[in-house]
Amino acid sequence: MAGPNDGGPGGALRRDRFAFGALAEGEALVEPILGSWEANVDHALARSPIDVCSSRGEDAVVLGNLGVVRVLKVNAGNREVRVREGDLCLLLPFGRLDRFGYAELAYAYDAPDTIGLLAERSKMDVRLLLPIPTDTRYSLPQWATYGRYFTAWDNWRKAYGCWRTQVPDDDPANHLVFGWGGGVAFAELMLAKRAGFRVAMTAGSDERLAFLREHGITPVDRRRFPDLSLPTRQQRADRDRHRRRRESVENFLGVVEELGDGHGVAIFVDNIGEPLYDVTLGALAREGVVTTCGWKAGMRLSHLRGAECISRHIHVNTHVWRIQDSPGIRDFQEAEGWMAPEGSDVIYDFDRVPELADDYANGRIGSYFPMYRVNPL
Repeated sequence: MAGPNDGGPGGALRRDRFAFGALAEGEALVEPILGSWEANVDHALARSPIDVCSSRGEDAVVLGNLGVVRVLKVNAGNREVRVREGDLCLLLPFGRLDRFGYAELAYAYDAPDTIGLLAERSKMDVRLLLPIPTDTRYSLPQWATYGRYFTAWDNWRKAYGCWRTQVPDDDPANHLVFGWGGGVAFAELMLAKRAGFRVAMTAGSDERLAFLREHGITPVDRRRFPDLSLPTRQQRADRDRHRRRRESVENFLGVVEELGDGHGVAIFVDNIGEPLYDVTLGALAREGVVTTCGWKAGMRLSHLRGAECISRHIHVNTHVWRIQDSPGIRDFQEAEGWMAPEGSDVIYDFDRVPELADDYANGRIGSYFPMYRVNPL
């Protein structure tokens, strides 16, 4: 990514040559195979909420921090490393860690001097490479979605643990877990379903509604509530727009009441943010948890603290996961089959990455798991 945006996210991308130095001790030369298109790439191309080039102090940035790579060469030096030449590995998106192993800066996003997967060759610290099981039952496209699953695993554990501090004994089957949509929310609802909760999620296309239904999640057609989002700045003076929103919100909350037997949502997965935040809180049950690990449509939120206290609502915010938990999450996926369903992805060739960027930004991709192919397997 370099230079100004010339008409869309794809226009912010430029294909060019770049150079990097020799492998330092503990680094590996890798060949990206599949990259997962994540919201952070979309944010970088939109230069919102931050301009990553300015933040990093660099003229150009190679994006792409989640995907599958093949290791070509390792400079182990005097270090003990867990990867070898020829290994297929997952890239862990940690740029800078805090003292407990959580990410402070994201690799190939706001962490300086990190080279992402939108390149035919890259180099990275071997500590960020997690080998895929050699005898895996799953395809590389299924593994390439791991970022959404690893993030969901961490967020769900925190949200469920918080909920249980207030509702220690009741059967999850009596409670509803709801998500606004997206790949992380889908993965998280599959964990909620495993834990015995009722699960429901919004979607805005026939394809996605059918996908949710097929996997045991009650689909809620977002198109039934066309004015659910907050009015934009330009619409704030439009009284009719506010009226339509009130109708959409009332109709949506009616659906939630029915799905939750009149009690609302026990755990609401909201990775959208500002445009729907008041609706999320309105749908939340007493002793409910609103949990988030993303902010796709807005970071600034406000609520009435007194109302949240009286309702005993818990707000959970997580980002990425803990690096030392990565092998365990991978092994859980392999053992339990908690993976993106076979064939649920959509893959763009490397030459079509600008098209992928524009399609993602404009909601033209039916799959929850878009990705790009850099090199053949």
